[in-house]
Amino acid sequence: MTFDQQWIEYDFNPFILFSASGKVLSLNTEAQYLLGAVEPSVIYKIAMANANSTFGFKTTFMELEFGRFKFFGITVGYEDEEQIGMRLYQLPSFQFTKQKPEGNFVNVYTLIDLCISSNSIGSSVKYIKELDPSIPEIRLQPELFIKLLNKTYQAFSENETILTRLFFRVGEHIKYEGEKYSLFAIEFSAPHLNRKYTSELTRLAEENNLYCDMRESKVTVNIPMISK
Repeated sequence: MTFDQQWIEYDFNPFILFSASGKVLSLNTEAQYLLGAVEPSVIYKIAMANANSTFGFKTTFMELEFGRFKFFGITVGYEDEEQIGMRLYQLPSFQFTKQKPEGNFVNVYTLIDLCISSNSIGSSVKYIKELDPSIPEIRLQPELFIKLLNKTYQAFSENETILTRLFFRVGEHIKYEGEKYSLFAIEFSAPHLNRKYTSELTRLAEENNLYCDMRESKVTVNIPMISK
């Protein structure tokens, strides 16, 4: 690998080279993580829609978001009709601004059950769980994490049913001090999310050194698999 190729490989910004038909020809490490969150065809369509009308390079500032990945612009370039490349400029994300989560080894399933039990007292809400059984014990601060879970359930308490999913984020990782960790997520969903809890959920996630993604009817807490 040449020196300039190494620059691309270890760039914080994803780079993907496509064939004319949309097949991925090459990509750097960060792009591999990105394609764990979005289909290559989606990125290819964006590249084609924002390419220069003639051969050359074109930079466009736009906001893009795919899971935990957020971008503020792209550069699309091509010199012939056989290949087209795209670089996405990534906003600084939680993996560079957060400290490595610390604490005791905890069983996430136990903490979820505890919070559901406490929030179901005197409530008519039905709690449904879809939990991947293979998540190991991980390092968390249980008191802070329980506060985050409880506040999330409160944000959905006006609904009849709340679905809690626990799953691996396939192909996604986070780096702390040069070491890479897999990610899993706890996803809470129901038709209505009370937006007045948004800032508090963000604050509690930051206290846990975790990343929390909030949509109209869904809250996703992304957690590193720190099991040693």
